[in-house]
Amino acid sequence: MTIGVGGKTPAQALQALHVMTAGSTPISLAQYRQRIETAQKRMRELGIAAIYLNAGTNLLYFTGMQWRPSERLVGALLPAEGALEFIAPWFEVGTVQEYMVLPGAVNAWHEHESPFALCIQVLARMGVQASPTQAVTLGMDESAAFFVADGIAQCAQGLRVINAYEVTAYCRMRKSTEEIALMQRAKDMTLAVHQATASMLHEGITTTEVEAFIAQAHRQVGATGSFFCIVLFGQATAFPHGVKDPQVLKSGDMVLIDTGCRLHGYLSDITRTYVFGEPNERQRQVWNAEKSAQAAAFAAAQPGIPCADVDRAARHQLANDGFGPGYTLPGLPHRTGHGIGLDIHEWPYLVQGDATPLAEGMCFSNEPMICVPGEFGVRLEDHFYMTATGPRWFTTPSHSVDDPFGLGAGSCS
Repeated sequence: MTIGVGGKTPAQALQALHVMTAGSTPISLAQYRQRIETAQKRMRELGIAAIYLNAGTNLLYFTGMQWRPSERLVGALLPAEGALEFIAPWFEVGTVQEYMVLPGAVNAWHEHESPFALCIQVLARMGVQASPTQAVTLGMDESAAFFVADGIAQCAQGLRVINAYEVTAYCRMRKSTEEIALMQRAKDMTLAVHQATASMLHEGITTTEVEAFIAQAHRQVGATGSFFCIVLFGQATAFPHGVKDPQVLKSGDMVLIDTGCRLHGYLSDITRTYVFGEPNERQRQVWNAEKSAQAAAFAAAQPGIPCADVDRAARHQLANDGFGPGYTLPGLPHRTGHGIGLDIHEWPYLVQGDATPLAEGMCFSNEPMICVPGEFGVRLEDHFYMTATGPRWFTTPSHSVDDPFGLGAGSCS
């Protein structure tokens, strides 16, 4: 039997968990002000007069305000010089002020009025307006819905509207020490949940029951629940993001669990794959090839090299083990990894075509999954962050197919 898989009741597994959030602190007001300063410096370098930040993670990153995007425009305008100001429906002003971390004026619109025209009016008051002799550029939050971007563009009165990615992504893809600490804690929490989940598996349990346990386990370690959860058994593990119907666990099944939680806005995302029972030779071969590909990607992730080279290293290792080539199955059907922070998938990406040089503070998943259609799949997903001298794991990768959590006597975890 795979070490650490099965043997406990759900109650016993939950009892092994404890709240893990003590000492973790949210991003401070001083850090939000520093982010604004960095963004404005970047805007001046690029000749961008202002950017619009829509409700969502860009607004959260730069201002600390948590607000979900909807059909009603809520956001902020950040000029290259001067103070940031918010845009919100009139009836939401009081609530917006309650959620405000970085202070700023709130410009309100009534339900029959155009919030897009209001944005242009505020920009004009900030001195951001087109003239016959000078082009003026407005950066648009790349995550804004089309109706927001189009609405502002239609009212822009000669402003040149471009993607604000060169400001927003530039700032967000290099994490601070405080951001890395929050992600470290969130990942520690999820790894503990993974171990508890493996320990309570039994023949006949359904994927739906396991998902419910994982949500409860995340609450037990101090999160509000699971941010997301994928649980797959048997042949379904060959589908990277799952199948429509639940499965029932049988002896000899491959088990794939991919889940994460959120701590002060920052996310974890860890996948563990192991066998319920005794691994057969085919499962052992594929699992070991996956571990080798993950290790090859990590070794390739050195400061200054393009993100694409990390993906290339993983695929080269997989090809040496008889998988692929490229995206061909059996093999790796998707990119090797993604950035992570306030969004579960964010820039840059470990994939062919992404020439972004690896730099200190960047954080990535490392998950060169092997999919074998009609049999099973194996995904080992851990994350690493870049230091000045190379990559560093957030979580220790799986130990072995027989002992995925390194619990065996004398193992190195």
